[in-house]
Amino acid sequence: MAEDTPMTEQFTPWDSTEYLQTDEDIDACFEEAGADAGFIIRALETVARAKGLDAVAERAGLAPDRLRSLLGADSSPPFGEVLRVIDALGIRLHADKAA
Repeated sequence: MAEDTPMTEQFTPWDSTEYLQTDEDIDACFEEAGADAGFIIRALETVARAKGLDAVAERAGLAPDRLRSLLGADSSPPFGEVLRVIDALGIRLHADKAA
């Protein structure tokens, strides 16, 4: 008679950066964020990691540790620094009239 052994599941960590291969992928990431400030910061952090945090920090004129801090969990970065990161990522910020 076979011994009953519990099944174990193995999970791998999810990393969204693996799926940000094109400009369309990056656009979709920000579309998903909507008007949620925390989600937007997370999206910026994910895109920055996909493009290389150190390179993005250099283009933004920030130390890599400062960029990690700005885009870290529960951060509320100054808007001016967010704009520098957006520019360094090659993203254009625009507004549309609300419905």
